[in-house]
Amino acid sequence: MGATCSSILNISTCCRINEDSAHREDEPLLGDKERQAVNMLVELFERRSTVSFYEGEPLKALSTLVYSDIYHLQLSAATAFSEISEIDTRPVSREALEPILYLLQSPHIDVQHGASAALGNLAVNMDNKLLIVRMGGLEPLIRQMLSPNIDAQINSVGCITNLATAEENKMRIAKSGALLPLTRLARSRDIRVQRNAAGALLNMTHSAEHRQQLISAGSVPVLVELLGTDDQELQYYATTALSNIAVDESGRKLLWETQPTLVDALIRFMDASTIKVQCQAILTLRNLASDDQYQIQIVEKGGLDSLLPLLQSAYDPLVISAAACLRNLSIHPDNEEHILSSGILPCLVNLIAHTGSEEVQCHVISALRNLVANNDADKTPFVEAGLFEHIRDVLLDPQTSDIVLSEMVAALSVFVLDESLWPCMVDCGFLELLIPLTRAEVIELQYNACAIISSLSSKASEISDRLEQVWDKPDGGLQSYLASFLAIDEGMDPLLRSVAIWTVLMLLEGGSSQLVRLVTGHPSIVKNVEKIAEMGALSEEKARHSAYASAGSAAGLRVSRAFESDLYGEDIENGDEADEDIYNRMENLAQDVMALVNNLEY
Repeated sequence: MGATCSSILNISTCCRINEDSAHREDEPLLGDKERQAVNMLVELFERRSTVSFYEGEPLKALSTLVYSDIYHLQLSAATAFSEISEIDTRPVSREALEPILYLLQSPHIDVQHGASAALGNLAVNMDNKLLIVRMGGLEPLIRQMLSPNIDAQINSVGCITNLATAEENKMRIAKSGALLPLTRLARSRDIRVQRNAAGALLNMTHSAEHRQQLISAGSVPVLVELLGTDDQELQYYATTALSNIAVDESGRKLLWETQPTLVDALIRFMDASTIKVQCQAILTLRNLASDDQYQIQIVEKGGLDSLLPLLQSAYDPLVISAAACLRNLSIHPDNEEHILSSGILPCLVNLIAHTGSEEVQCHVISALRNLVANNDADKTPFVEAGLFEHIRDVLLDPQTSDIVLSEMVAALSVFVLDESLWPCMVDCGFLELLIPLTRAEVIELQYNACAIISSLSSKASEISDRLEQVWDKPDGGLQSYLASFLAIDEGMDPLLRSVAIWTVLMLLEGGSSQLVRLVTGHPSIVKNVEKIAEMGALSEEKARHSAYASAGSAAGLRVSRAFESDLYGEDIENGDEADEDIYNRMENLAQDVMALVNNLEY
């Protein structure tokens, strides 16, 4: 950089250079104010650890150099701001930013370089990020990006990378025209420019609107190209950006139609030596696997072989990523056989008890639920792997969170529908474990626990003895659950009450004579069912039916969505017609119970 100062203590040297060259026509003489400013700064820099250069006399002295017509003084000021900001990145005022932004528009590339370095340093502070953009800093930075000078590109792109971490700035950056040059510079032959440009593109992928703007700027093919580099930082930036783009259905559609080699590259990265690249590659595959065609393609291209060792890793982020990816792959029925034959099943079952990470537990039980739901074949491998013993241990653990409990019970609500699995649930004591959960505060957990008990009650002819054993224990047992849910004055959710009535009907239809006597001999169960059958007692309850019932209608035997993104929304039906249907069904069930009771022979 020729005569540029190598440190801020050399400003006086710059002045002597200026005086020695004063005979040159293009170099103005040093004025008194400029000389005073230089002398002050030399003295201040000797005790710079105690001086704030962003205000007062120090800022005034630096500004004198900035607005001087002497190139060497401007360069010294740019260098000073650059070096000061490496140490001091506090929030600064408009008055402190104005001279730096002025230097950014200098015709001298080395002056621009120092100014952009200073802005990049200051832009690590959130207040400064916002102020730089509000004061018009984007336009000169973009001009520097277009410069053929590598140093100018490095600093300007690095500054924009920092600015793009502020949500308020992202829309302004997108509208400023910066995305096209950033995309072009991501192909630079200089690795430093490439890294900064790829980082800036990554920072612009955190909202759907900005992701669409990146797609319009042609960034996707460039990001995929970066997967082929040997630089691990570029690999990380590219995989993370593509993972974010794959969140959107439109992004996945574009990737499917235009990037046929993407899945192959990501599967290779699953075996990478850098953990953060591995994690992002797996998460990208997870997001892609939200679509059927990617679910099939990832398995066909050998993704399962790479997932198994990652599920066994000692590093939780890898296990979480791999479990999340496998959960999505397990959704497609055509993948079920491949997954079960890959040797992954025992690993999944063991991870149910991975108490170090709720996310792992939730992802693996979701995958197992999907595999059972998709599998019409023999379920013996699930049982032999210890599926129900592991779930039982999680339910018994007092440290298990409601989130994990909800996922486990949601899975049980699927398992109980399988003719070969429900007997295992009974043998493992799940009736005893589920009765206390009928009083859970989490509506989904409560509903699924009630629904499972109802499903098991439909097998009363085969398990009457077990149902008799839990009639009054634990926690008051089955009778306490039914009595409380059928009480007219409790304001109970009508869906939960319908499940309770159905349970009573199943007990009476298939239960032993002893079980029937327990139900009919209870002081309130049959009486309240009779009141419900008459519906008069419910007229007041209909009027106060609230959003609680609507929330219950969304729960049901549904797939829980804990730890998932907005990709997996659900349609919730409600409204007057749905409410009326709930009450009509409840009334009909209650009438069926009473018809059965009236025909019983004791």
